[in-house]
Amino acid sequence: MQHKWLNNWITVILVLCGGLLVLGVAHNARLYQQPIVKVTRVLTHKTVRQQDEFQNQDKTTTQHLNAVLLNTAARGEHVSLTNTYSISGATDQPYHVGSQLFISRPIKGQQPTIKGAKRDVVIAFLLWLTISMLLVFMRKAGSLALLSVALNAVLFFVAINIDLSLKNGNVFVIFSAIAVVFAALTLWLVLGWTRQMGITLIATLSGTILAIVISLIVFSVTHERGMHYEGLQYVTVLPRPLFLAETLIGSLGAVMDESTDIVATLFELKRERPDVSAGQLFQSGRNVGRSIMGPLVNVLFLIFVADTFPMTLLYLKNGNNWGYTYMMNMSLGIIQSLISGLGIVLAIPVASYVASRLMKGREQA
Repeated sequence: MQHKWLNNWITVILVLCGGLLVLGVAHNARLYQQPIVKVTRVLTHKTVRQQDEFQNQDKTTTQHLNAVLLNTAARGEHVSLTNTYSISGATDQPYHVGSQLFISRPIKGQQPTIKGAKRDVVIAFLLWLTISMLLVFMRKAGSLALLSVALNAVLFFVAINIDLSLKNGNVFVIFSAIAVVFAALTLWLVLGWTRQMGITLIATLSGTILAIVISLIVFSVTHERGMHYEGLQYVTVLPRPLFLAETLIGSLGAVMDESTDIVATLFELKRERPDVSAGQLFQSGRNVGRSIMGPLVNVLFLIFVADTFPMTLLYLKNGNNWGYTYMMNMSLGIIQSLISGLGIVLAIPVASYVASRLMKGREQA
C-alpha cells in the first residue's frame, strides 16, 4: 500500500514538473539572442506544380505570414514574412497560427527571412516523457540508466574537446580510450561492482577488439580497395581514423548488448544449478547467443537503412545510378554494419568462454 502511494506521488510530481517545463520552454523567447516571432495570421496562395529534368514532380505553396516579435529590443513589433513550402517537405514546411520562428534581424525597408522553426518545446516534451517513463516503470534501474547516459554524454563532450585541443591528435586512439571508460562506467552503474560486471566488461572489450583487429587485417590485405572515405561528408580531418572511431563506438554498443544478455543468463543458470559444469555453461551461452544474434544483426541493418534511406532516395531521384549511390552513400555504412555484425558473432564464444571460466567463488568481485 505504501509502495503504491509513493509511486502515485512520484507520477503526480513528474506530470507537474513536465507541464511546468513545457510551459516554461514555450515562453522562453527572451532567453534567445536571435529574433523569434510568433505567427498571428496566415494567408495561403495558389499551389504551383513543378517538375524537374529527372521527371520528379512536386507542388509548392506560398504563404504570407503576419507575426509579432517576442524578444530583442523590437519586442512587440509586427513583421511580414513569406514562406514557400513543398508537398515533399524535404527542406521546408508549412507554418500555422501560433508557430514560433527564428528570423533574420529586421532591417528597415527589407522583409526578414525565416531561418527555421523553434522546436525546443517538442524536444523538452519528448525529454520529459522519456525520463518520466523510465522513472515510473523502471524506478532505480531507470535512474541508473539515465545517469549512465548523462555521464557518457559528458565523456563524449570531453573526448571531442581533447581531440580539438590536440592539433595532431589521433581521434581513433582518443575514442578507443574513451570507449573503455564508456563500457566500464555503463556496466558499473547497471550491474554494480560485481563479478558479473567484470566478466561482462571483459567479454565486451574482447569481442570489440577482436572485431576491429580482424577488420584492420582485412583492410591491410585488400589495401582498402572499395573504401570510399570521401563518403564521409564535411570531414576536415583525416577520414580513416574518424571512420574507425565511428565503427569502434557502434560495435562496442552492439557487443555490450549481447554480452550482457549472455552473461546475465549464465549467472542465473549458475544460481539455479550450482553444480553445472564449465562446459555446460559454455554450451548454454552459445545457445543464448544464437537465439539473440539474429535480432541484433537485424537491428543493425534497420538502423543502417534508417540512416541512409533519405540520402539514397535523393541520389536516385536526381539521376544517379545504384553504383554511384552505393559508393558515395552506402558503402561505409555497410562496412560498419559488417564489422559490428562480426563483433556480435565473436561475442558469443568469447562471452560464453569467459563467463564459464570466471564464474566461480563469491558473487561480489
